[in-house]
Amino acid sequence: MVHADASNFAQGVTKAEAYEQVLAQAEGLLYEQRNWVCNTANVASLLWHAYKSLPAPSSQVNWAGFYTLDPKASPKQQLILGPFQGKVACQSIAFGRGVCGAAASSQTTQLVADVDQFPGHIACDGDSRSEVVVPITVQEGAISKLVAIIDVDCAELNGFDEVDKKYLERLAELVGKGCDW
Repeated sequence: MVHADASNFAQGVTKAEAYEQVLAQAEGLLYEQRNWVCNTANVASLLWHAYKSLPAPSSQVNWAGFYTLDPKASPKQQLILGPFQGKVACQSIAFGRGVCGAAASSQTTQLVADVDQFPGHIACDGDSRSEVVVPITVQEGAISKLVAIIDVDCAELNGFDEVDKKYLERLAELVGKGCDW
């Protein structure tokens, strides 16, 4: 069982070290718990606290959480808001719309240095300046099916880099396999 202290991150660690702790704690939280709501809520908290322990620009993360595939949106696919940390957010996002919709429809990570330069960016929080969105997929036979996305916004330009992309993709794989969607 993982204790609430899992959200405590030492000051002065590198971003990679903080992400390694997130991955280790997330693995512990997902152990014998497959409910996606429970798991994504805890992972959103882990991410939030990890970013707040780091120096800028990472400490300037202003939203960290999940959107999930809306099972009732047919035939037009959309995401619906899942567990998160930060200000209130858009409740639904159509596939192909904004950074989240682009990640969902393409099933590829979107690493955006300046959201104002991203075509169709959705400004749920006007303070956001950069964003990283990582798709969470599960295998259904030979098909990779999108079930959710990890969305993280930063109040500074160039808030994310390849380190964020690498570790968030690892986290997405862990969450995808560790939940019943």
